[in-house]
Amino acid sequence: MRMLHTSDWHLGRSFHRVGLLEAQRAFIDHLVDTVREQRVDVVLVAGDVYDRAVPPLAAVELFDDALHRLADLGVPTVMISGNHDSPRRLGVGAGLIERAGIHLRTAPAACGTPVLLADAHGDVAFYGLPYLEPALVREELGARRGSHAAVLEAAMDRVRADLATRPAGTRSVVLAHAFVAGGAESDSERDITVGGVAAVPAAVFDGVDYTALGHLHGSQTITERVRYSGSPLAYSFSETDHRKTMWLIDLDAAGAVTAERLDCPVPRPLARIRGRLDDLLDDPRLERHEQAWVEATLTDAHRPQEPMARLARRFPHVVSLVFEPDRAPEDPLASYAQRLRGRTDRQIAEDFVAHVRGGRAADEAEAAVLTTALDAVRLAGTETVREETR
Repeated sequence: MRMLHTSDWHLGRSFHRVGLLEAQRAFIDHLVDTVREQRVDVVLVAGDVYDRAVPPLAAVELFDDALHRLADLGVPTVMISGNHDSPRRLGVGAGLIERAGIHLRTAPAACGTPVLLADAHGDVAFYGLPYLEPALVREELGARRGSHAAVLEAAMDRVRADLATRPAGTRSVVLAHAFVAGGAESDSERDITVGGVAAVPAAVFDGVDYTALGHLHGSQTITERVRYSGSPLAYSFSETDHRKTMWLIDLDAAGAVTAERLDCPVPRPLARIRGRLDDLLDDPRLERHEQAWVEATLTDAHRPQEPMARLARRFPHVVSLVFEPDRAPEDPLASYAQRLRGRTDRQIAEDFVAHVRGGRAADEAEAAVLTTALDAVRLAGTETVREETR
């Protein structure tokens, strides 16, 4: 069976206030063409179809167009909700849409109920595991602990239990939206940390032939049978070096996996440039970036006048400006942002405690209180979104 694995469309998202709808429309065109040209048997979309729980109308219309075009090809699509999606909104009409071959899986309780598709070698069972917020689904799934690993393990127990009832030789595919250990993050993914630990081991997915992951925006191979497709477009400058692709996966009669990366269209390249403003404006080596989306980091000792306007004369698509003056590390005016770069919310909070107490760091109990408070704030935001989408 030939599968096209994609995820993280984030329909409705912009890039530094630049609308991406036309670029997303070009991706959908490319997706449909690829399905046709590569003779794909099933399309897999591993979550974050939309960029937010209540997407703009134009994004909904583009999604509707994509579903109609895939249905017209007669190629089934299996799709799950991600942490950016509203499961209830995305899942509206799922039963009716399923008649057209579009299988939406947004309910955690249904994770052990597969979509069964057949090829010349028999059935393939597709299990959809939507994004599982531990505090909200732990009880429903009977997980032993309130962690990402625990709720995913509980969901996979249901998958394996169902698979055990299937005829011998039934192959299996799981779609999941999660942060799996070994994956590389970027700046454009929303944090899903709980208790300071977000990553789950790839071994959670043992027992199935292929796991199609969503959430991380870089295409990557965790194991030969566990892969991220990544997002089809770059959504932050941390993705400047990403090659945006989809996975073309062939599953043979014995469940062996063959994978090929297929490139997605690039609406405009990204470039990060750094230096003093006058140097950036004069350096001939930067000519290749003049039509790219540009993030410029200025290292001038003092903020230049009208830097954005001056940069835009050479780089008309400059969209981000960062000031990082070249100063010695011990200089008290050194960038606060530099000192925070790469640190988690928990680490920043613990650093603050140590700072106001003259260097005495938070002890284990205090660190636990900080973690609980940070998780409560994040979960409150999640529950607010759920209430708004009911």
